[in-house]
Amino acid sequence: MWLVEARTTFTRARVIALLCVLVAVPVFLALAVYLSGGPGAGQGPAFLDRAARNAVFTALAGLAVTMPIFIPLAVAVVAGDSIAGEASLGTLRYLLARPAGRSRLLLAKATVVALFCLSAAAVVVVAGLVAGIAFFPHGVVVTLSGTTVPFLDGIGRSLLAALVVGASMWGLAAIGLFVSTVTDVPIAAMAITVGAVIVSGILDGVSQVAFLHPWLITNYWTAFANLIRAPVRWHEIGQDLWVQAGYVAVFGSAAWARMTSRDVLA
Repeated sequence: MWLVEARTTFTRARVIALLCVLVAVPVFLALAVYLSGGPGAGQGPAFLDRAARNAVFTALAGLAVTMPIFIPLAVAVVAGDSIAGEASLGTLRYLLARPAGRSRLLLAKATVVALFCLSAAAVVVVAGLVAGIAFFPHGVVVTLSGTTVPFLDGIGRSLLAALVVGASMWGLAAIGLFVSTVTDVPIAAMAITVGAVIVSGILDGVSQVAFLHPWLITNYWTAFANLIRAPVRWHEIGQDLWVQAGYVAVFGSAAWARMTSRDVLA
């Protein structure tokens, strides 16, 4: 069942289009920096002022640019469509007619969405590395702490950053999966999931509700930058993963409760 769900998801035209857009962003970013020289020190999105110095920072700049909008939007589309899309097409009842069970179907859908989260971040980093190597130097990497690490170490850190960013999307994916079990309209599920990101981002910038910030889904999304320090600062990364685990536990349980009790014949 899992292989069927994975193949179905990753061969859909809209999913391929989303991944192509994510690949294009760091490539065009690298080309723009190559042609213009890039912004001055401390200007522009994170890492963009360093993109021309090393290919590793080109990949990280791609992550920083796609993290606020592009990756969450892609995750919202895939997660929101996971159950609601089947319901809108009338195929959900046929999927459940097989001796698979609702819990197993939901688990298969959830793990495929989780894999997509990792894949979305990975394609950004890989495309950024390829474009960075094509346009910019790729020697030793000067970390944010001022020390240097070998280029292969920098590649490893950028790939680990993709893993962290992908895992940072799991909480959002759980929200999208839950909403997808509540409605039969995929676009509504996608919109509500994107709305959760927007609301969290707005609240994250309001100092009057600072007590909520550690619990917001977007609060630690930039923690991956700590991987480019020496030594690596794991505290914020750990906080991010704990928050995502909490959202997965809450909304994953809610999705299971809804999925196992909904009337798919209605």
